[in-house]
Amino acid sequence: MKLTNQELAKKIDHTLLQPNATAEEIKSVCQEAIQFHTASVCVNSVRVKLAAECLSGTDVKPIAVVGFPFGAANTESKVAETERAIKDGAEEIDMVINIGALLDGSDAVVKDDIQAVAEATHAHDKLLKVIIEACYLTDEQKVKACQLAEAAGSDFVKTSTGFGSGGATLHDVELMRQSVSDHVGVKAAGGIHTRDEALAMLEAGANRLGMSATVKALSEES
Repeated sequence: MKLTNQELAKKIDHTLLQPNATAEEIKSVCQEAIQFHTASVCVNSVRVKLAAECLSGTDVKPIAVVGFPFGAANTESKVAETERAIKDGAEEIDMVINIGALLDGSDAVVKDDIQAVAEATHAHDKLLKVIIEACYLTDEQKVKACQLAEAAGSDFVKTSTGFGSGGATLHDVELMRQSVSDHVGVKAAGGIHTRDEALAMLEAGANRLGMSATVKALSEES
């Protein structure tokens, strides 16, 4: 796959999700995103208001993560966090599934959890990505998670939080792409450090990339 750095930037959610990220670091990431014209900046929900203020009037969207990083909050909490994040300026929501429920085989619990957040997100005409945290799942469970996310109304499925035992792999991206319809996007996130790695993920079927090494990747030769 051949993309200019400008084209690649539009596939990237420039990300800062560390719990010790300061306000100045959030502002810095937003300025980097504006400089390189990335698709978005992805931050914890408590920081999305600041990100939205920094990105106001630009072509870069603020994104908030919800139920992050474990997905272990109850559904009502995820919905409330979603609604507050959107009120604070989030244009997209990246939520973590109830991983334990999926491992239990409690498909209805997983679907209902996603659907509640999807409805809250779509009520404001925003976009939802669902993080399945593939590192904890078998291939069969990854497929099931993607199918449940699509059935529940998600706009994207996403590989990883970046805080689990592993990040995005080409295998997982390919499998996830095959597991959802064409109108559902795939976001690869976690452990993408270089331009070549980013392009490989896109070649495997990703539509969007979550990266904290954005500046490094976009400073490499195209």
